[in-house]
Amino acid sequence: MDTDSAPTGELSPAPARPDSAATPGVLSAAPGGPHGDSLFEQLLDAAPDATVGVDQAGSIVFVNAQALRLFGYRREELLGEPIEILVPDDMTRAHRDLRKKYAAAATHRAMGSGNPLHARRKDGSVFPAEISLSGLQAGTGLIVSAAVRDISDRLHAEAERARLREEAERAKLQNQLQHTQRIESLGQLAGGIAHDFNNLLAVIINYAEFVTDTTAGHLPAGGDAEPWIADVNRDGQQILRAARRGADLTRQLLAFARQDVTRPEILVVADAVHQIEDMLRRVLGEHILLVTRLPGGCGPVLLDPGQFEQVLVNLAVNARDAMPDGGTLTIDTASVLADADYVSQCPQIRPGEYTRLRVSDTGTGMPREVIDRVFEPFFTTKAPGQGTGLGLAMVYGIVTAAGGTVGIYSERGLGTTISIMLPVTDRRPAPRTEADVAEPDMQGHGETVLLVEDEPALRQVCRRLLVAAGYRVLTADDSTAALDLARRQPDGGIDLLLTDVIMPHLLGTTLAEQVTALHPGIRVLFMSGYATPVLAARGTLDPAVRLLEKPFTRDQLRSAVHRALR
Repeated sequence: MDTDSAPTGELSPAPARPDSAATPGVLSAAPGGPHGDSLFEQLLDAAPDATVGVDQAGSIVFVNAQALRLFGYRREELLGEPIEILVPDDMTRAHRDLRKKYAAAATHRAMGSGNPLHARRKDGSVFPAEISLSGLQAGTGLIVSAAVRDISDRLHAEAERARLREEAERAKLQNQLQHTQRIESLGQLAGGIAHDFNNLLAVIINYAEFVTDTTAGHLPAGGDAEPWIADVNRDGQQILRAARRGADLTRQLLAFARQDVTRPEILVVADAVHQIEDMLRRVLGEHILLVTRLPGGCGPVLLDPGQFEQVLVNLAVNARDAMPDGGTLTIDTASVLADADYVSQCPQIRPGEYTRLRVSDTGTGMPREVIDRVFEPFFTTKAPGQGTGLGLAMVYGIVTAAGGTVGIYSERGLGTTISIMLPVTDRRPAPRTEADVAEPDMQGHGETVLLVEDEPALRQVCRRLLVAAGYRVLTADDSTAALDLARRQPDGGIDLLLTDVIMPHLLGTTLAEQVTALHPGIRVLFMSGYATPVLAARGTLDPAVRLLEKPFTRDQLRSAVHRALR
């Protein structure tokens, strides 16, 4: 039987001596021996483990029935043989040395429970074993009793359990990967849809404003206007409300797809929760108790404050709907250090310091099949017309775009907990200037704007709004026409390039570079409903880039143009 490290592996520790034959008077179990019918032999054969006795010379002096079955020998084939007959060939020399070392202190010793030893059968096969040694003092000297147990079945079972655990973990990781890939694919689709929707919504919103503004001018205070004027005004207001709701939906789609524009700021999560706590209580209603546990010491994070508010409001609304008969919503924060051990349990997170935000409700909870899909866009368990299925999708998009992770734990009848991990930043907030908070002048003063938009209806809307605001407007339907106009204008003849980002032939960013080369002092304002090409890493907007997000209103357009020109 082999060993992995000294002094394990020996069946007998006794030093060698010239006579190696078994002595009948030394606990011999041989048939016909003086003790062949002894009580000792009967007890030995009843033992569950294979037992072999070895004298000081290393010769086998007794074996039990279980040992004969385990090793495949007859009793007479083993008695008097050196113990190394049961040891693999490559371990016999080391085994002899270890026997001699053991003889100096022949105490009880169990071996092979950690790294198994090995023993050899008569047919030459080797099997893993655990061996327990005990020293016995007989009339002729030291006898070492070795209890040998074949652990092949146990090791096989352990290996099978390890294989099953590995397969389960691999299947879990594969499911996580497939889920992530499905979410990413849906995000790409959502981004493309949102771009076209935002162009259409920008047209609808502004033409609806034209209608409501015009009809409002014919609605006297006394109410003596023609009835149809009031009807048209109300219709325009309904169109505006529907269009703005559509704009909110596309904004949620882009947030999920991580393709919306973020303007991150240094944010202390506990402070941000406190600022909107009253609003959350109004959202939840009086039948739900809001509890906040916001200890100090959590590091600041880099996140768009408006998006953080959207995250909390959406989670609060979901929790409220899960507690129709009332309950408790708890919001708590904590600092978490994601070290190597933490990352090994949560491979989707990177090492570092995080602020954890948890939102827990005592509502109805969710089954596993729902949990697996809650972050998918348009997936909802609510009745038709009661939910868009974009709330948690938007939460997922906002948090992951900020470099964080979102986890969910839920059980039927026990409520739901959403855990958000946001990486702590070492940046510090920049001081705000008076210009940052001043109200912009909404009126132009004859400045020339080169407007580039490939959607005809939106181009016409923008031109109409800018002319009414006091600007001189040059229009182009694509980048080629825009470059031609820019070349024909004198140096300094264009004050602002207002261009869409996604256009045929050239992106708006490339067009801006070429127009700026022709007119070095020109200002640039991008407008887009799908702004990925002008965004920096993680969907943030470079401070040097000015962007007007579609769909926009009249006032938003005029304000953005004024700020770009100042």
